[in-house]
Amino acid sequence: MRTNYYPMKRNLTGHHGILCLLLLFAQFSLYGQKGKLPVSDGPFTATDQSLVKYKCPDWFRDAKFGIWAHWGPQAVPRQGDWYARRMYEQKDPAYKYHLEHYGHPSVFGYKDIIPLWKAEKWDPEKLMALYRKAGAKYFVSMGTHHDDFFLWDSKVHRWNSVNMGPHKDVVGIWKKAAQAQGLRFGVSEHLGASFTWFQGAHGSDTDGPMAGVPYDGANPANSDLYHQPAMPDDKGWLTNNLVFQIEWFKCIKELIDNYHPDLLYSDSQMPFEDVGRNLIAHFYNQDAVKGNGVTSVVYTCKQPSGGKWVEDVERGVKDSLDAYPWQTDTSIGDWYYRTGQKYKSSDEVIQMLVDIVSKNGNLLLNVVQTPEGDLEPDMLAILGEIGAWTEANGEGIYGTRPWKVYGESREIRQSGKRARFDENYSFGPDDIRFTTKNGVIYAFCLGKPEGDILIRSLGRNSGLSGQKIASVTLLGSSEKIKWVQGKENLAIRKPSRLPGWKVIGFKIEPGK
Repeated sequence: MRTNYYPMKRNLTGHHGILCLLLLFAQFSLYGQKGKLPVSDGPFTATDQSLVKYKCPDWFRDAKFGIWAHWGPQAVPRQGDWYARRMYEQKDPAYKYHLEHYGHPSVFGYKDIIPLWKAEKWDPEKLMALYRKAGAKYFVSMGTHHDDFFLWDSKVHRWNSVNMGPHKDVVGIWKKAAQAQGLRFGVSEHLGASFTWFQGAHGSDTDGPMAGVPYDGANPANSDLYHQPAMPDDKGWLTNNLVFQIEWFKCIKELIDNYHPDLLYSDSQMPFEDVGRNLIAHFYNQDAVKGNGVTSVVYTCKQPSGGKWVEDVERGVKDSLDAYPWQTDTSIGDWYYRTGQKYKSSDEVIQMLVDIVSKNGNLLLNVVQTPEGDLEPDMLAILGEIGAWTEANGEGIYGTRPWKVYGESREIRQSGKRARFDENYSFGPDDIRFTTKNGVIYAFCLGKPEGDILIRSLGRNSGLSGQKIASVTLLGSSEKIKWVQGKENLAIRKPSRLPGWKVIGFKIEPGK
C-alpha cells in the first residue's frame, strides 16, 4: 500500500477553520501518516502524467449498452429526483407534498423517510435476467446519492441499507445477480456533491407559522447524515472543504475495496483535484493487482478525459465522433420514481443507442424502479421491445467500432451543438449512422424508410468506402435486398416487409 502526499491548499482561519483542521488531522490519522492518502501500489500515481497512460478496456468498448438502478429511499414519496433536498426548500412543490403527507421537516425529516424504504418487491435475479435479455452487457448499482445514504454494508457510515431501510446489502446483492447473468458490474457515487447539496436541511422556513424553526438537519445528532454546516463560500457543486473531501475519499475507497466494481461513476467532474487523482489511481491499481499489472476497470466522470478516464455526458450525446471512448447516462423516465411520469419509448432509446455507438460511446440507461423495487407494466413492455431489437440487430452494435464517419443526414439541423441535458433529437429516416466490425459496415436508418434508402458515404466516388460492395442484407430479416452502388450513393430499394421497429439496420459486406 503506497501513500501519496496531498498538500493542504486552503487557508482555514477562525473557529470554523480550527475545527476543520482538527477534523482534517483526525481523518489523516486514520491512515497512520499525516498528510497522506492510502493508494494501492501499482502502475498509476496521482498525477495527470501517470493517469494518461490508462487504456480503456475492450470489454467496455464492446459492451455498448448498460442498465443502471438509480434507486434508493428518495423513491419512497413517488415525487421524482432530488426529494431529499427539495423537501427542505419552502417554495418547492416537494416541500408542500412533504408537509401534507409526513409533517414539517423540523419534526419529520429525510432521516424519517429512510426507514420507509423496504424494497419488499425487489427481485434482483429476475430483474437482472430481464436486463440481460434486453441487451445490457453491464449493470450499474447506485452506491450513494446526494442524500448521503449508502447502499452497501459500510463500516464507516451508519446510514446504510444494511442498518436501515431494507436491511440488505443492495450493492452486494446486485453484484451477485449481475455476475450470475454474465454482466460486468459497476457502482455510481454521488457523494462528492452531497456536502453542499444537502445544506438546505440545516435551514428553516423563512415565513409562515414555522418560520425560524430549524429543520432536523440542524440537529447535531443528525450531522453524520446531513453533514456539518458548510462555510458561506462553499456553494459549488463540489465542496471546497478539505475535511469533506477526505471524508469522500475514505467512503468511496471503502466501496471500491469491499466490492471491486468493474466501473465506478462519479456524478461530477473529476472530484477534488489531487484527492480525486489519488482515488482514481487507487481504483486502477487495486484492479491491476488482480490482473497481473493490467487494469481492466473503468472510471467515468463528467469531464473530458484526455484518455485518463471515460467521459460521461448526462442526458445528452456528443455531436461528433470522439477519439476516446465515452458514455451517455440517461433515464428512461425521471431519475427516481414519480407518479404519472412519461417514459421514453423503445424507439427513442434505440435511436439514442445507435447514434451514441456510432460516435464511439456507450449508453447507460436508468430503468426506473418503484419504491418497492419492481417495474411497472409499461416499463416491462419497453424493455421487451428493446430486447427484440438488440437480438436482431446486435451484431451491428456489440463489439463494433466507429467507421470513418459516424453518419450522415440529408437535413441540416438548426438546433446547434448538442450538449448535456439535451435529448430533443427528432431523428428521422434520412439520419444514417455507421458502425464497423471485421471489415463489415453496418448502416442504420434512425427512422423507418418511406422510400429507397440513399447512402452518399458509400457511393463509389465518395472517397470513404474504398472498395466495391459485395452484398447488402437487412438485419432481422431473410428478405433478399435489392441495391445498386452508384457513383453518388449506395441505393437500397425499400424492403417490402420492414421489421416492426423504427430503427432499421443493414449489413454491408465488401467485395474481395
